[in-house]
Amino acid sequence: MRLAPVFLGSLARRRMATLFSLVAIVLGVALGMAVQAVHEAALSEFGRGLRTLAGQADLQVLGPRGGFDEALYPLLAAAPEVADASPVVEIDARLAGREDSLSIQGVDLFSLARVTPRLLPRAADDGGREGERFGALADDALFLTEGARKALGVKAGEVLHFQAGSGRLALRVAGDLPGLDDERRLAVMDIAGAQWHFERLGRLTRIDLRLHDGVAPDAARAALQARLPAGVVVTLPEGAEDEAANLSRAYRVNLTLLAAIALLTGGFLVFSAQALSVVRRRTEFAFLRAVGLARRTLFGWLLAEGAAVGLAGGVLGVALGHALAWGALAVLGGDLGAGYFSGLSPRLQFQPGVSALYVLLGMLAGLAGAWLPAREAATVSPARALKAGDEASVGGGRGHPRLGLAVLAASLPACLIPPLEGLPLGGYLAVACLLAGGVLLLPVLAAVLARLLPRGGPVSARLAAARLSAAPGHAVVAAAGVLTSVALAVAMAIMVASFRDSVDQWLGQILPADLYVRAGRASGSGHLDETLQARIAALPGVGQVDFIRHDTLRLTPGQPPVALIARPVAADGSDLPLVARAGAAGTLPRIWISEALQDLRGWQPGQQVDVPLAGRRVSVVVAGVWRDYARQTGAVMMDLADYRRLTGDRLANDGAVHLAPGVRADDVADALASLAGPGALEIARPGEIRAISLRIFDRSFAVTYLLEAVAVVIGLAGVAASFAALAAARRREFGMLRHLGLTRRQIGTMLAREGALAAGVGVLGGMLVGGAIGLVLIEVVNRQSFHWSMDLHVPWLSLLLFGTGLVALAAVAAVLAGRQAMGQSAVLAVREDW
Repeated sequence: MRLAPVFLGSLARRRMATLFSLVAIVLGVALGMAVQAVHEAALSEFGRGLRTLAGQADLQVLGPRGGFDEALYPLLAAAPEVADASPVVEIDARLAGREDSLSIQGVDLFSLARVTPRLLPRAADDGGREGERFGALADDALFLTEGARKALGVKAGEVLHFQAGSGRLALRVAGDLPGLDDERRLAVMDIAGAQWHFERLGRLTRIDLRLHDGVAPDAARAALQARLPAGVVVTLPEGAEDEAANLSRAYRVNLTLLAAIALLTGGFLVFSAQALSVVRRRTEFAFLRAVGLARRTLFGWLLAEGAAVGLAGGVLGVALGHALAWGALAVLGGDLGAGYFSGLSPRLQFQPGVSALYVLLGMLAGLAGAWLPAREAATVSPARALKAGDEASVGGGRGHPRLGLAVLAASLPACLIPPLEGLPLGGYLAVACLLAGGVLLLPVLAAVLARLLPRGGPVSARLAAARLSAAPGHAVVAAAGVLTSVALAVAMAIMVASFRDSVDQWLGQILPADLYVRAGRASGSGHLDETLQARIAALPGVGQVDFIRHDTLRLTPGQPPVALIARPVAADGSDLPLVARAGAAGTLPRIWISEALQDLRGWQPGQQVDVPLAGRRVSVVVAGVWRDYARQTGAVMMDLADYRRLTGDRLANDGAVHLAPGVRADDVADALASLAGPGALEIARPGEIRAISLRIFDRSFAVTYLLEAVAVVIGLAGVAASFAALAAARRREFGMLRHLGLTRRQIGTMLAREGALAAGVGVLGGMLVGGAIGLVLIEVVNRQSFHWSMDLHVPWLSLLLFGTGLVALAAVAAVLAGRQAMGQSAVLAVREDW
C-alpha cells in the first residue's frame, strides 16, 4: 500500500482525463440502472395489482375481449376440483365527454367474499349512519378505490357519467373499496348492473376459481380445459404478469443494451486515458522497475487505477440511475413511453442485488479499459523507457487486421441464430462482433486514410498527416470511443428513420377513408349498434361506410391474446399492406395474419388452420400476411361479412367513411357528431390520426434519442481526453516546433487537423460499422424482438451533417485540450533533453 499514492494519486493529477472516464462510466451505469429500476417497478406494481384482483383464486378462466357465455359459470362451479367460483365482467368504461376511462369490475358480491375478499365494497356512511345494508346490490351503485376517487375528483354520493354503446350512463358513487390501498384506478359494481347497463347480458370476461384443498392447480387446469369451448382458456393468476413481462422484455432489453453500449464507450475512455497516461509515465515506471518493482506488481497497480475509476463510476451511476428512474416515472411513466404499463403508478424500490451488479459492471468497465495499457507498461524494457522518455508512441503497430476481419465475418453466422425465448441473442452477438471488428481494424483504416491525404499544403497540414502516418496508434486511441458512439448513433438513426418511414407509409395504406368515426377504444365500453350504423350509412354526403369490429382470440393457453379485426377486405387482400399472399383460396373463409402471428405460430399463406370464433373452432385458410405495426402479439384480419355470418355479432367499433364526390368533410363530420350524445362519437381525419400516431412513435423512442445523445457526448469527451493527455506528453515536440519558427496558432491548427483526422477515422469507421449494425437491427433484432419488417431508409443528409459536425467539434476539442501544452513551458521543456 506504500505505492498507493504513486499510482492512485496519478488519477488526481490527471483530473480532466479521469473526470471524462468517470462521467462516461457513470452515465453508462446510470442509464442501465434507470431502465432496469423503472421496468422492475412497473412489473412489480402490475403484478401486485393482478395478485390483488386474483385474491385467493388458484386459477382463472379467460376468454376473448368480448367475453364468453355465462353458462360456463355453473358448469365450472359444479366441477369436483372447484371449491368456489367467482364470475367477473371487466369493462374499460370511457368517461363521457373525456379521454380517460375507468376499469370497472362487475362482480357477484356473494361469491366474491370467498374468492377475492379484498374487492368487497363498503357503502358510504350517510350523516353518521351506517350505509344501506344492500346498497352494494343497486344496479347503479359504483364503489371506487382511493386512487380512482383522487384521480376523478369525486366523493360519495356524486354521479359519474360513462359512455355505454353510443349513449350516456349515470352511475352513483356509493362507497369505497377498503381492501385496496394502492393508487390503482378501479371500480366495482354488481355484476347484474354491469351486464345490463353495458349491454353484456349473458357474457362474462373472467371466472376466478378457488380449488379444494389438496388439488394441484396444474392437474385441475388440464381437467377443466378439456370441458371448455374453443377460445376460452384456464390459466394461473400469475400468467398475465408473465405475459406482460414477456411483452415488454424485448423493449427493456434493447434499451439496456443501448445503455451497455454507453458503458462500453466509457471503457474505451478509460482505455484512452490509461494508454496515454502510460505514455507520459513511462520514465516513472522505468525508474520503479529499475529499483526493484516487479512486472506483476506494476500491472496490478495499473489495473487498480482503472478499477478505482470504474468502482467510483459504478457507485455514482447507481445513485444517478435511481434519480433518473424517478424522473422517468414522473415524465414517461412505467413503460418509458412505450405503452406497455399505461395507467400504473409504480413506486421505486431499492434492490441491493441489482445495484451491486451495476456497480460491478462499472468496475469491470474500468478494469477492461486499463487491461491493455497496463499490459503494455509492464512489458516495456526499463533501459529503453529511461532513454526514450515520455516521447514513446502509443500503439505504434498496425493493429490486427486478420483478427478484425475474422470477428467481422463472425457477425454473419451470428445473425442466423434463432431467438432464445423471444430475445435476439444472435443479433446482439452480431452487433458486438461488428463493434469489436471495427475497433480492431481502426489502425488499418487510419493507415489507409494517411496514404490518401495530400502531401502538400500548409506546414500544419503536412505535420498532421505525417503524424497520422508515423503513429496511427495515437489516432486509434482517440478514435476508439468515437467509433463506438458514432456506430450506435448511426445504427439507431438508420433503424428509427426506416421504422418511421415504414410506419408513415403503412398508415397511408390502412387509412384510405376520408373520415373515421369511433364510439370509443376497441377495449372500451362504446360501440356502434345496428341502428346507429344504418343512420351513419344513410347520412347525406356519405358514399360508403366500412364498419370495423375489434375483438381478441385466445389461441393457446398461457399466451397473450391475438387481436381480431373484422372489416370489409378485398377478395385478394389488395387493399392491405401485404408482404405475402396465397393463390386461390377455395370455399373456406379467408383470414390475413400479421407478420407477428406468422413468426409466433408458424402459419404460412395457403395453410388451413382452426381459429376459435363464438366458442367453436372454425376452419379458415390463411390468404396472406400483412404488415402491422400496432399489435406486437399478432393480429388476425377477416372480412366483416364472414365474421358476422360465423359469430352473429352485428356490433361495430369504428367506421371508415368515404365521402360522395364534392362533399365537404366538415359538413359530414358535424352531421356524424349530431347522431349521438355530446362526445359519444369521435370523428377524425386520416391526417390527424397519422400525426397522433407519429407523435406516439416519437415519444416511444424518446429514451433511445437520449441514449444516442449521451453516446455522442461520450465520444467527444474521448477525443478531448485523448488530446489533452497527448498534448501534455508532446510538450517537447511543441517546444522544438516553436524553436523552428512555428507560431502557437500554427501548432493549434496542427492540433485541430490532428483532432479532425482522429475523429474522421472514428466517424468513417463508425459510419461503416453503424450501417452494418443498422441492417442487423432492422433485419434481425427488430424482426425477432417485435416481429416487424420495415423498408430500409437511410437519412443521408442527416448523417452527413452529423459526421461533419462531429469532426468539427473534435477539432475544436483537440485545440482546447492542448492549449496549456502550447505555452511558454513547451519552449522551456526542450531544455530537459540538454
